Amino acid sequence: MQDHAAVQVRTGSCLCRGVTYRVSGNPLRVGICHCADCRKSSGAPYAAYAVWPIEAFKQETGYTGTYAARSFCTTCGGRVAWLSAGEAEVPIGSLDEVPTDLAPSYELWVKRREHWLGPLTGAAQFDQDRKEVASTAEAVPAG
Repeated sequence: MQDHAAVQVRTGSCLCRGVTYRVSGNPLRVGICHCADCRKSSGAPYAAYAVWPIEAFKQETGYTGTYAARSFCTTCGGRVAWLSAGEAEVPIGSLDEVPTDLAPSYELWVKRREHWLGPLTGAAQFDQDRKEVASTAEAVPAG
C-alpha cells in the first residue's frame, strides 16, 4: 500500500471576505511584478503573486467582476485572481495564511522598480516579462 501525501489546500478571499476561493497543490511559480498594470491594480509599487494551473483554482463564494482578465469582488473591489492561458494568478496578500511559505523566485519589469527598492536576494531579475528569455533578451543579473 502506497503512502499518498495529502495535497495542500490554501484558502483566500477579497477584503470583505464576500468572495472566497481555494487553490490545491503547489504553485507553478511565485513572483513579483513592477509593471504598470500590477502597480495600478494593486495600488502598491509592485504585486506579489503565485500561479497555479487553472484546474487547481476554485472560487467558493461571492460575485466577481472582471477587468483585463483580473477578477475582483463587486462589493469591496478586492482583487481575487487573474485567470488566463490555463493559469490562475493569485495575489499572495489575498491568501488567508499569513505569512505564507511562498517565496518569489523572480521579479518582472525591474526597469520600473522604485529606486528605493533593491532586487530580491536570490530571485531572477527580468527587465520586462519572463517570456523574453525564450527570445533574444536575457534575464537582468541580480544585484
